[in-house]
Amino acid sequence: MERESSDKQDKKELQRQLLHLLEENSRYDLSTLAGLLNCSEETVAEMIRELEEKKIILKYTATIAWNKTDAAPVTAMIDVKVTPKKGVGFDEIASRIYRYPEVEAVYLMSGAYDLSVVVNGKTMHDIAEFVAKKLSPLDSVISTTTHFILKKYKHDGVIFDDGTDDRRMVIVP
Repeated sequence: MERESSDKQDKKELQRQLLHLLEENSRYDLSTLAGLLNCSEETVAEMIRELEEKKIILKYTATIAWNKTDAAPVTAMIDVKVTPKKGVGFDEIASRIYRYPEVEAVYLMSGAYDLSVVVNGKTMHDIAEFVAKKLSPLDSVISTTTHFILKKYKHDGVIFDDGTDDRRMVIVP
């Protein structure tokens, strides 16, 4: 019985390590992961399959430095104050909001606003239209405040620094 409990703990720890590795670099192949975890490729493949089935691993993504392309989207963070509905709280309105294709993320927040919504558009006008025509008219929405992202310094643990030094002349009084 004690050994069975220990095996479960070892498996959970191995899964936790695997999740951290995949979060760091989802392009690691099975051979590399097996080497880093000190187990077989079959064990890694089975763990990944289980984690995907349990919806713990939801998606594999790439982090893009869009500012280095000519297709950079405009991103805004919108604070939303809402009236929660009896029996479902904030979940119903959050669900309505996250179903819009331009919505990247929705978070329940503490503080002055209830929800934080991350929205992408091609232009500031696109985001303004989203707020005016889709978000603000929702029954539960009381108010919104929109903040446009001007520059990303770090996102998902990745620093967006091109490595160039600041070449401005230092002026000392």
